[in-house]
Amino acid sequence: MFRKTALPTLILTAWLSWAGMAQAAGDGHAHAHEHKPLHGGVVMEVRDMDYELVAQPALLQLYLRDHGKPADLAQASAKLTLLTGADKQEVTLQSAGDKLEARGSFKLAAGTKAVAVVTLAGKPLGTVRFVLK
Repeated sequence: MFRKTALPTLILTAWLSWAGMAQAAGDGHAHAHEHKPLHGGVVMEVRDMDYELVAQPALLQLYLRDHGKPADLAQASAKLTLLTGADKQEVTLQSAGDKLEARGSFKLAAGTKAVAVVTLAGKPLGTVRFVLK
């Protein structure tokens, strides 16, 4: 059936093919950007944009990253709706350098749901939903 030298060659070829596929899969994952919080908040991805919401009782901050790079927020704003139990609170976030921000008194708890509608130069950029931990 096979010559004695053909079987080792067949095994080596199969092993090299498998090793090449494993290496290619590993390379693909190594180049993808990660969606980890950079500011201690909750991160969600919508249309290749990472949104990170940092929520504190007196401060709300929303950071945007486009393919891992900070987005230009000079002409951006957001309407954030917080739902904590039966309580609903609507907040407007304004541009504050590298983030959108609002100061005030916010009722937050684990499980609070937040929906942000972000606009850039008056045009809708995206809607993103968060659940606070």
